[in-house]
Amino acid sequence: HCEVITGGGTGTFEFDAASGVFTEVQPGSYIFGDVDYARNLGEDGLPTKRWKQSLFVAATAISCNRDARRVVLDAGLKAVSYDSGPPRVRGYSEAAVAVENGGDEHTILHFGPETPLPSLGDQLLLVPGHCDPTVNLHDHLLGVRAGQVESVWHVAARGAGL
Repeated sequence: HCEVITGGGTGTFEFDAASGVFTEVQPGSYIFGDVDYARNLGEDGLPTKRWKQSLFVAATAISCNRDARRVVLDAGLKAVSYDSGPPRVRGYSEAAVAVENGGDEHTILHFGPETPLPSLGDQLLLVPGHCDPTVNLHDHLLGVRAGQVESVWHVAARGAGL
């Protein structure tokens, strides 16, 4: 007899909890969210409202080509994981801006003809495609509320092979 039967995850926690099999579930990524989880649908067929996106990678526009409708950001593969696809840009629909991997240190944004471009030096917030490996890229996370840093969290289990 097992007293504790644990399993499941963020994407399946509702089904796992309702199954009657588990005595506890492990929805770890719900605290942050990512592009993949934002696509999960609820029973009504709309994006789930069970959690709210809270993990963002701040990036700065370091190049703006208005004729080409292209902006380069100073955050690339060393700052945000692409293993589940590219990040999204907070405040812009996926139809308004296409996100391209610009290598280790850059992300390239291609804006549609009707979408206003950010200006050089503007800070944009990227929503990671996959939160777990994105957190693993950073030594610290900033807890921000109403535009003010409230806390600094050290990422203890950072890096490969720990």
